[in-house]
Amino acid sequence: MTLDDILFEAEEKMTKTEEVVLHEFSGVRTGKASPALVENVVVDVYGAQMRIRELAGITTPEPRLILIQPWDVNTVHPIEKAIQKSNLGINPTVDKKCIRLVLPELSQERRTELTKVVRKLSEDGRVAVRHVRRDSIEHLKKLKQDGKLAEDEEKTAEKAIQKLTDDFIGKIDAALAAKEKEIMTV
Repeated sequence: MTLDDILFEAEEKMTKTEEVVLHEFSGVRTGKASPALVENVVVDVYGAQMRIRELAGITTPEPRLILIQPWDVNTVHPIEKAIQKSNLGINPTVDKKCIRLVLPELSQERRTELTKVVRKLSEDGRVAVRHVRRDSIEHLKKLKQDGKLAEDEEKTAEKAIQKLTDDFIGKIDAALAAKEKEIMTV
């Protein structure tokens, strides 16, 4: 593994970590409806477990309404049960061939709980980024031990990895601040 490979791999893994954190954030409920809120809810149908996004079209025709339109009418009730079992705190309304989810206004207490959830998600993301940094620096040390890397190259590469780490943690922190603002906006 070369120096460029290590830096490229570190950046790639950190980018994936950031994407995961942002996707997790989209699944946290705010005052606005979002398909990401229900798309990963697991439904028992056809003798298997499938996500709602694999069984239905999910739209948000209004700011506080999610409309789920199953492609197979026979999956309406299993989807309804799965949503009731999930901890979303939303009661689905079945309307023949579709399911409506009306999002209630969030209480201040619930908003505070949700900010704690997103803080935990962002901290998990920051920890994952730091793990990538640690692994990359270990690769650098191994290259140096094997004589494939000079000491000044190692120090320069460590600084580059640290800068990457700081950049990605900054991006996660910015996303956290935006999500907290979104949650707390009444």
